[in-house]
Amino acid sequence: MNYNNDEEKNQQEQNDLNYSPLQERLKREQEEENRRRANKKAGSKAGYFISGLAGIIVGALLIWLLVPSMADQLPGNENNNQTTSESTVTQTATEVTTDITSAVESVSDAVVGITNIQEVTDFWNQKATEQEAGSGSGVIYKSEGDKAYVITNYHVVEGAKQLEVTLADGTKEKATLVGSDIWTDLAVVSISNKNVKTVAKFGDSDVLKQGETVIAIGNPLGLDFYGSVTTGVISGKDRSVPVDLNSDGYEDWETEVLQTDAAINPGNSGGALINIAGELVGINSMKIAESSVEGLGFSIPINTVIPIIEELERNGEVKRPTMGIGLLDLTDVPAFYQQQTLKLPAEVTTGVVVSEVVQGSAADNAGIEQYDVIVEMDGQKIENSIDLRQHLYNETDIGDTLLLKVYRQGKLVDLKLKLTEGTSV
Repeated sequence: MNYNNDEEKNQQEQNDLNYSPLQERLKREQEEENRRRANKKAGSKAGYFISGLAGIIVGALLIWLLVPSMADQLPGNENNNQTTSESTVTQTATEVTTDITSAVESVSDAVVGITNIQEVTDFWNQKATEQEAGSGSGVIYKSEGDKAYVITNYHVVEGAKQLEVTLADGTKEKATLVGSDIWTDLAVVSISNKNVKTVAKFGDSDVLKQGETVIAIGNPLGLDFYGSVTTGVISGKDRSVPVDLNSDGYEDWETEVLQTDAAINPGNSGGALINIAGELVGINSMKIAESSVEGLGFSIPINTVIPIIEELERNGEVKRPTMGIGLLDLTDVPAFYQQQTLKLPAEVTTGVVVSEVVQGSAADNAGIEQYDVIVEMDGQKIENSIDLRQHLYNETDIGDTLLLKVYRQGKLVDLKLKLTEGTSV
């Protein structure tokens, strides 16, 4: 037991009892101030704890996000980093060769452009100048001596003052017209063979089959589209297409052609139609240009072309038999004149009217008269001038005797006519 402590405690209590009111108030304020400081200190420790905890959480999140991207920076990961940072594009180069590409490659250099240059007179000063009137295509088919020979269409070279041939490499050669034939729409021109590298090989158009693949090569719409290639099939053989040769609005001839759905446009005329073996089987000639027609192109069969170009090389023209008459289709004669002038029986509705007879011609010597109506030749019915020309040019030769049946003033007359050489009917 400690009597001194008890005595001090009692002494303190006695002192407290002796405090004045002012001292009591000051003492309470001091105690409150001490409590506030203690609470503030405790709060600061809690704040430090919470802030530290938050920092730890944020740091952990950052490490979790950054570690995957930093993995490539670690030693031993150099290759992975290079692959990720550099993006490359892979490319496969495959050279495709087919029967079509092989055929085109073997022939395309033989297909050329042909420019028709004509003389034009200026209206104001009446000065004649030469300028390009059009262009088409052609095919080199022979190289002999120092010349190369090119097939094209008659209408490509018609009216030309000069002709210019453009080869596959862009070389331009002055061309000379060897010969042309309006009836078959064929022509031959010659150029120097100095820069000629390829000559087309002839095929056989008679063995073509309907549905067989063919390829058209030419220069549609001009030389800007030089050497264009289109493919298709033989749509039909032995087609006959009526054509107006002199642009008078009347059909003068029926051309025997191959029909194909390979695209043939203006400028393709005179170009090549080849088979899958790269052989020349036709010369592209025309296209029915109507908005309602698609895939209908025509080509002159090569078996028809060969004898014509051979004769053009020899003679510069195709020598054909002639009668020496002018022609008019009976269907173009009004009914009044058929009855009053020609005096034809009612059952005669077709034939060819002789509009004129050339003096001293084969027709004149045979006794043919103006207004005779030809209805039969060599036993073959003649309905119009196309029939007459085709029989005359395809079935007869110079010197042959032609058997005719004509209506003269309503009566049927038999005549014999010995054919002579000429350039017109």
